[in-house]
Amino acid sequence: MKILITGGAGYLGSVLTPTLLAGGHDVTALDNFYFNQNSLLDCCHYESFHVVRGDCRDERLVKPLVAGVDLIIPLAALVGVPLCNTDALGTKSTNQDAVEMVCRLAGKDQWIIMPVTNSGYGIGEKGKFCTEDTPLKPISSYGVTKVKAEEAVLARANGISFRLATVFGASPRMRIDLLVNDFVYRAVYDRAVVIFEGHFKRNYIHVRDVARAFVHGIANFDKMKGRPYNVGLDDANLSKLELCAAIQKHLPKFVYVEAPIGEDPDKRDYIVSNARILATGFKPEWGLDRGIVELIKTFSILKNSIYSNV
Repeated sequence: MKILITGGAGYLGSVLTPTLLAGGHDVTALDNFYFNQNSLLDCCHYESFHVVRGDCRDERLVKPLVAGVDLIIPLAALVGVPLCNTDALGTKSTNQDAVEMVCRLAGKDQWIIMPVTNSGYGIGEKGKFCTEDTPLKPISSYGVTKVKAEEAVLARANGISFRLATVFGASPRMRIDLLVNDFVYRAVYDRAVVIFEGHFKRNYIHVRDVARAFVHGIANFDKMKGRPYNVGLDDANLSKLELCAAIQKHLPKFVYVEAPIGEDPDKRDYIVSNARILATGFKPEWGLDRGIVELIKTFSILKNSIYSNV
């Protein structure tokens, strides 16, 4: 299959692109290489790999790329509340407008599989699981633009959206600012973290399982198309305090304290059901503990603040 990935050199794209190439697909990665990353160098030996340096919002660039493929995976995005708050125009034009453009350019028979975010659930009802039928109530510009992009993808006959839990794990284009990655990094180097609003809960998923979800979506597209799917670990609907306790099992000297005052700018608080995608036969391979062990090794190698989106 011929596949176009926008943002193909990002945190997720740098895992997904080589995964698809190893699966025998022909992959074109479009990226502006904003972070000067070299995360796709190991893909260059594939004859089926093509790379384009450019902006996913440039219709003159994107139109011929879309025309030559079977599947578009729009990963390019400004990700995370802090980054989106610093660039409102860039957030909307990249996260929403560029996806709506791809939907307009794509033919009716072309497939689109898009990652969005379960942050669209905003603040859930206490004790109730958010399913794909739960009303979306995004509380950040990141969540709002992703919800709008999902609407465009699912309005097509051939679209799938994956509502990703908070992603963690090692990637060739590493991000330390993601919650699990951040807490493990602090546990390794600072041995302590101060937590704001530690009772807030989220769901989590490893970056390699996200890549596997896309492979699963390609293999099962006909029966999965037209619907959103939560993608997360059913046993990892955890509060920040519970997450820290899980990390402390592996790093006993790690100390965490909840601040009596102060707020987290990211107010998301919900628990999520992943039953719909599990019913299609998908099963995650990376549990939270396995990911924490991986991250401890990762941060024995990386010690640099450039591995972040902020």
